[in-house]
Parts: sequence; C-alpha cells; structure tokens
Amino acid sequence: QSNMSGGDAARLMKRKPLFMSETAYKAMSYAIAVNEANAKMFRIVACPTAGSCGVMPGAIQAVAEQYKLDRDVLVKGFLAASGVGNVVANRACVAGAVGGCQAEIGTAACMAAAAIVEMMGGTALQVGHAVSLCMKNLLGLACDPVAGLVEVPCVKRNGVYAVHAITAAELALAGIESQIPTDEVIEAMNNIGRAMPAALR
Repeated sequence: QSNMSGGDAARLMKRKPLFMSETAYKAMSYAIAVNEANAKMFRIVACPTAGSCGVMPGAIQAVAEQYKLDRDVLVKGFLAASGVGNVVANRACVAGAVGGCQAEIGTAACMAAAAIVEMMGGTALQVGHAVSLCMKNLLGLACDPVAGLVEVPCVKRNGVYAVHAITAAELALAGIESQIPTDEVIEAMNNIGRAMPAALR
C-alpha cells in the first residue's frame, strides 16, 4: 500500500450523515471500505474491475439492509447487473485504460443501478432507463490515477458513484425516463472513450 488511501471509510462510519439519507451514506461508506481493501491487496470481486470494485457491493448492501431484502431478491439484482455489465463489455469496454473512467466506474455504477431497480421490483424498461440516466452523467470522465496506482482518486470515486447509482435507480423507479436509448448511451461512451487522448485514459 502507498499510504495514499485508507481510513476514510472508518471515519465516515463513526459519524452520522448531515445531508444524505442513511442508505446513501452507508452506500458511500461501504464502497470506500471495499476499495480501501483493494488498495491493501485484500481479496475483492472485480465487478467489473478492481478499480471500481466498491460501487456494486456498497450500493447493493446498503439498499439490502434498508429494505431487509432476502437472498433470492439479491440474486435477481446480481443477474440484472451482470447482464448490463456483459452488454457494456461487448458493445464498448469496461477498462479505464481503454475508455476512461467513464467506462470503468461508469459501468460499475450502471450495474449497481440496474441491480437496485430489479431488487426494488422495477420493470426491465426501468432498468434500461436507470442505466442510461446513470451513464449519461458520467460521460467524459477521465482515468487519472495518481502515480498509476488505483487509489487516488479511485477510492473516493467509488463512494461518490455508489450514491450516483442509487440516484439513477431512484429516478427510474419514479418513472423518469432517459430520452436517449440505452444502446446509444453505451455507444456514445465507447466513442468518447476511444476519442480520448491516451493521457486521459
């Protein structure tokens, strides 16, 4: 470990949120904790990548705790998330080094948003809208790790985008729709990523 990260999740968990809901605050804290564990070389699930490994567990665990969701519901959420990850990986990319952080943390956030919509009883159409709303607000995000390590800004970015995933799911579950179809949003992300200078990915 480089000592550029660590301890932030514990700091968050020792205090109460001032502005956020408890669910969003937990998602942020859990996501940072998982990514700090990755920086310490602990075993994690790269979902979809090691650098974005905190988003899915952070967001999903927080929602599952809030609503006391059972294993079967979580499995359905993970299936929805894996479907989204598979589509993005096949139609674009999930690696920050290829498509910028929009591809990496963006895919993780989209997967988490899809899982949450599914877990909360949303429709397949709402899952698609959650993915579109999530990714559209990440387009252009550069992959810019300090010293080439997956710590700064990656660890805290996991926390921010776990909350972003919850926001996208909330919008979709409220009936808010993306004006741009999901496939076109993914294609736009891919085109932007390929157009980025190498220094930004």
